[in-house]
Amino acid sequence: MTDFDTIPETALAWHRAGRRAALATVTQTWGSAPRRVGAQLAIAGDGAIEGSVSGGCVEGAVIVEALEALEAGVARELEFGVSDQDAFAVGLACGGTIRVLVEPVGSALPEPLLAELCAARAARQAVAYVADLDSGARRLDHSGHETRFRMDRSGFEEESRTFVAIHNPPLRLLVVGAVHIAQALVPMARIAGYDPVLIDPRAAFGSSARFPGETILDDWPDEALAKLGLDARTALVLLTHDPKLDDPALEAALRSEVFYIGALGSTRTHAKRVARLTAEGFTEAEIARIHAPVGLDIGAASPAEIAVSVLAQMVRVLRQGA
Repeated sequence: MTDFDTIPETALAWHRAGRRAALATVTQTWGSAPRRVGAQLAIAGDGAIEGSVSGGCVEGAVIVEALEALEAGVARELEFGVSDQDAFAVGLACGGTIRVLVEPVGSALPEPLLAELCAARAARQAVAYVADLDSGARRLDHSGHETRFRMDRSGFEEESRTFVAIHNPPLRLLVVGAVHIAQALVPMARIAGYDPVLIDPRAAFGSSARFPGETILDDWPDEALAKLGLDARTALVLLTHDPKLDDPALEAALRSEVFYIGALGSTRTHAKRVARLTAEGFTEAEIARIHAPVGLDIGAASPAEIAVSVLAQMVRVLRQGA
């Protein structure tokens, strides 16, 4: 999990420990805003913080406002921008404007609702936190925001003062085949915010010496995927070239909601793969979900360059759709 994945949980823990807490959330951005909509900062009553709403630009001002909001017990909406008279003082001299919603836990943000949000996150359930900034009403939605869930995009509903904060499960990358490309792809994916898992029943490949500190499963791929579970926040990359390993994993993935499926191999290799899957009863549309040859066509040659192309393609599919 990335550094910013436990912010609601931290705020809840601080509140329950008697330290008081507020959650600050970016609700809108214009121009060169350093963090995207939905980014959060937890502020404790003693001034401790976790997370970021601007990469450090306006955190000081947000902390002051959050402490005042805790005293008043009401939510606050803040705006910072380069056109403001005190823009340089709050750190946005590089340009851009952001709006931030500050919610004290226990008043503006009810503790039971925050606890329910944290429980859904722990269970890898996608959930939307919906705040009506006019009425003050707050709720959680598990459906009804399909486009926002798929694009991982928080924001205001059109022509309204209803803000929707998307809380998706952490991204996962399941790699079948502990080969040279995987040695480059796994650390790159971790930097990009993915939680990677390597799957390879061949002990000589999936060793801790080759992948120090990584999670490695020596099960057959279909068995490993059944244990791990496959959901819409999971990417699957197949790197073995071996149908005995790749095909069972592919069949499981095609029956799931994983957002990305990539398979290593030439055009000829993929044609044979398509024929096998067709014989197993998969439709043309289902098979078309497989990105093969895997990765964007950037002329990659080395294992590291291929890993770059694969990660770039994963990000494109996640953010823009297939």
